[in-house]
Amino acid sequence: MNLPPTRYGASRAEIDDLLASWGEPAYRANQLWDGLYRRRAPLEALTDLGRPLRERLAAALPEALTACRESTGDRGRTSKWLWTARAGAEVETVLMCYPGRATVCVSSQAGCAMGCTFCATGQAGFERHLGAGEIVEQVARAQHASPQRVSNVVFMGMGEPLANYDATWDALVRLHDDFGISARQLTVSTVGIPPGMRRLAAAHLPVTLAVSLHAPDDELRDRLVPVNRRYPLAEVLDATKEYLAAKGRRVSFEYAMIAGVNDGPGQAEALARLLRGLQAHVNLIPLNPTAGFGVPASPPERVGRFAQRLRDRGVNATIRRNRGTAIDAACGQLRSRHQAEVILGG
Repeated sequence: MNLPPTRYGASRAEIDDLLASWGEPAYRANQLWDGLYRRRAPLEALTDLGRPLRERLAAALPEALTACRESTGDRGRTSKWLWTARAGAEVETVLMCYPGRATVCVSSQAGCAMGCTFCATGQAGFERHLGAGEIVEQVARAQHASPQRVSNVVFMGMGEPLANYDATWDALVRLHDDFGISARQLTVSTVGIPPGMRRLAAAHLPVTLAVSLHAPDDELRDRLVPVNRRYPLAEVLDATKEYLAAKGRRVSFEYAMIAGVNDGPGQAEALARLLRGLQAHVNLIPLNPTAGFGVPASPPERVGRFAQRLRDRGVNATIRRNRGTAIDAACGQLRSRHQAEVILGG
C-alpha cells in the first residue's frame, strides 16, 4: 500500500509538485515551506494561505504522529509526549526549557535492538526504524508547544541513531538547513557503533557526538551494553579518535551511575585512564529507575566523589540533573507505563 507523504516527510520537490498539480502559483510552495520550517508554525496558523488551501493541504499531507499521552513536570519546564506513528508504533519526545534555550530530545527508532539492561527502551525490544520525517516532526510538534524557540536537538530518545543512519542523517540535514539549527547544537548519542561513527566523521555537518560508555572495561560493559561484545571499547575509542581528528570538537561520554555496579573509586580511576589524552567530557547521569532493572541509582554523595576523582585525574566531568523523573521522562519509561496500563486495563 502506497501511503501519502507526511507533512514533514515530504520533500520540497514533492510540495512544489503537489501545489503545481492543484494549479497554485509557485510562491504558495515558498509560503508553505517558510511557514513550516523557518517560522516553525503549525499548518493551521499559516494564515497567509487561505483556509480552503490549508484544509486541502492538511488532508493531502497528514501529520505522521498522533499524541496519545502528554505529561508536564518541573513547573512546566519539561514536557513529554508519547506518539502513535503509522502502523501503531509508539515513540517518545521530550521538550526541556531552560533560561535562554529550549532542547528537544527525539527518538530515532520505535524501541531499540541494543538491549542495554538498565534502559526501559532496551528492555522492550525493537519495533521499527523511524523515517526522517517522523524524526523532524517530533521537533516541529515540540516547537509548537514551546514558549521558546528550540535551539538544541539531541538524539537521545528511544533507539540507536547510528543503527538508523540514513534517516538520522537526513533529519540532521533538514534540522540544520531548513529549521536553521546550528550543527553544534545537534547532538547524536550512540552506544558505540564504529561504522556509523566513521560515516558521521566523514559527513559535512560538524554535529556533536556523545558516546554512551556506562562502564570502564569490557567485562562490565558486555553485561550492561551487549553490543560491546561486537564492538568492544578499543574499537569504540578508535572511532571516537577519528571523529575528534575529523571535526576537532570535544566528544561527550555518557555514564549512567548505577549503585554498586559501576560507581566505585577503582572504576573512576579506570575510566580516567581509558579517556586519558582524549578531548573528552564525561556526563555522569544518575540512573533513572525502570521496572525491569532492580538496581537503584548511585546516591548523590557517591556520584559527587566519582566526579571529583575524574577531575583530579584530568578528566572534565559534570553531573547531569535528571529532568522530568516524575513524568517518566527517561528514555522508554512513558511508553512502558502506557503499555502496562493498556494490558491491565488502566
